[in-house]
Amino acid sequence: MICVLRETHQPPPSVERRLWLAGGSNRFGQPNYRAVWGWSRLGWVGGKWEDRNDAGELIREVAELRYVPKYTPHDRWHIERWLPPEAYGSPREWYAQTVELADGRNIPALGPYPDRGEYEHCFTLENQRGDFVQLTPTVAEYIARAIETGRSRYSASERRRALQAREQRAENNYDTWAWEILSGRGPQLDEPRPTG
Repeated sequence: MICVLRETHQPPPSVERRLWLAGGSNRFGQPNYRAVWGWSRLGWVGGKWEDRNDAGELIREVAELRYVPKYTPHDRWHIERWLPPEAYGSPREWYAQTVELADGRNIPALGPYPDRGEYEHCFTLENQRGDFVQLTPTVAEYIARAIETGRSRYSASERRRALQAREQRAENNYDTWAWEILSGRGPQLDEPRPTG
């Protein structure tokens, strides 16, 4: 028997209201920004899964879609911004880019096409050391307004380049951290790893 326990939370109504005021509404009447708890935010992931028992022994392998926690760290608040369906291309483009072959089956690795748009990660609430920071209405509004200001100040291609550079830095930092751990020259495994 597999028993999954997750700590779930909903943001306070005062936070939801401030995010809505800071970012406005999308075409479906929903807020453009929202706050979600890491364990509470689930997303579709398709592929080959290995189920293991408490001892770590393989029970089965299965190719399927699963609804799993989307963000790490799980015990943090995350701010998301809504993107319209056209941001993902057409349904045909979506499936052409996301379908994977697993056990002879086509599995949409990122789940079904987001025909009502999707909320995407913008910001993780934590301090510079990666410690928990409490979500407050003021903090939520500040983050949404800062993102909106950045969106209006820079072109889409400039924002894309900045995101790619940030992701590359985070990947390089992780690679360095992992090699130091594996070589025995770096920090201990229980120390926080660099995020960016």
